[in-house]
Amino acid sequence: MIRYPILKNNAVIGVTAPSSGLSKPLHHFTDEIRERFNGYHQVVFGATTYTQYKGKSADAYTRANEFNQFMLHDKIDAVIPPFGGELALEMIDKINFTQLEPKWLLGYSDVSILLLAITLKTGIATAHGTNIVDLRGQYSDSTTQMWHEVLQTPKNGSIIQYSSQQFQSEWPDKPTDYIFNFDSPTEWKSVNNEPVIMEGRLLGGCIDVIHHLIGTPYGDLSHFRKQYINNEPIIWYLENCEAEPTSLRRMLVQMKLAGWFDNCNGIAFGRTNMRYQEDDYNIIDAYKDLAEDLSLPIIYDIDCGHLPPQITFVNGSYGKITYANGKGTITQSFV
Repeated sequence: MIRYPILKNNAVIGVTAPSSGLSKPLHHFTDEIRERFNGYHQVVFGATTYTQYKGKSADAYTRANEFNQFMLHDKIDAVIPPFGGELALEMIDKINFTQLEPKWLLGYSDVSILLLAITLKTGIATAHGTNIVDLRGQYSDSTTQMWHEVLQTPKNGSIIQYSSQQFQSEWPDKPTDYIFNFDSPTEWKSVNNEPVIMEGRLLGGCIDVIHHLIGTPYGDLSHFRKQYINNEPIIWYLENCEAEPTSLRRMLVQMKLAGWFDNCNGIAFGRTNMRYQEDDYNIIDAYKDLAEDLSLPIIYDIDCGHLPPQITFVNGSYGKITYANGKGTITQSFV
């Protein structure tokens, strides 16, 4: 059975950096975050938030110790890292999985490797969505702001989210009042250009990093299926940060060979700017090849990943994703 945290009103949100922290020129972000959350939730910042050296906020032991402290502290109600990075994998074997109790961990990019590992190891739901740096604006767009409502959904409750109207194709030099600069119309797509409905337990994250869990004790999908979801079918949501088309294809084939796509009812890919061709092979070809391999519905360019805004996906929840005519919905039930 999946265990669902719930975010209470006037919660204490802990910010720690299991991957990258804020370099000194970005320290003012913490002041903006405090101001944004004032009267809403209390925010406390760990030491790793303020450090960044050689591709990470601190050494693996320092990051893991602070992460464990925040996740186990009874006065901290949720943990939201500042953003992703590159090397969260270094500290994954130092997480105190056996003592974890339901507490929301929200993030994406490199943080998604921690999200998925925690859900697979413990059956505790985790949330893939915005990071806290992107919540420092004067307000949030209608898609991003759903993180709060999702995290306050009670057990046995359900919540629906809708595809956005526009997305950001490039990170702006100067953030807007809502941080992002939406410059392109959102259009979800399907491989076969037909409407899609898929249902199952949601699992996923940034494929660049989560595929590294395969074959480790932190990616034991078979155990998760038997222990926590009674072998129910899975829907995978995946986003690609920087994998070129052939690299993405190799990752997807690895997932297939490892059995991660067994008893799968569909796959949803987030938007990516990695579309260019290698010779004559592009990202869409990789999606089509996977659809042919698995005979499954596949949709892509959904609101997930490094081209915001992002729908908040809850690992372990029961999801229903619908797609038609460029638009889509996702309903998540906390059962």
